[in-house]
Amino acid sequence: MLTSFAQLIVKWRVRGVGPLPVDFIKKAIFLVGMLFDPFVIVGLFAALLAGVCWMAAMTKLELSFAYPFMSLSFVLVFIFSALIFHESITTPKVLGMLLIIAGIVVIGRG
Repeated sequence: MLTSFAQLIVKWRVRGVGPLPVDFIKKAIFLVGMLFDPFVIVGLFAALLAGVCWMAAMTKLELSFAYPFMSLSFVLVFIFSALIFHESITTPKVLGMLLIIAGIVVIGRG
């Protein structure tokens, strides 16, 4: 959830600033400026906290069991990007999400 939150925050803030400039210097200024955006900082902290939670999970779970659950972030980002940013929901995307969920169920039972 923290990883998905971080991705959504960064998308929200970048969307508000506009596209990445083409010129190298302007691109660097753009990216450094984004690093100082308070919301981006919160998103980066969420990503860091997700890493800490992952380390804790690795003390209790087998990697081959836990890692597939990371793909739930694809599902969460897909759902929330459609709800928040009105990104397209297409049949191939929905089928892909269903395959991911089915894979997690299969691995979770194994």
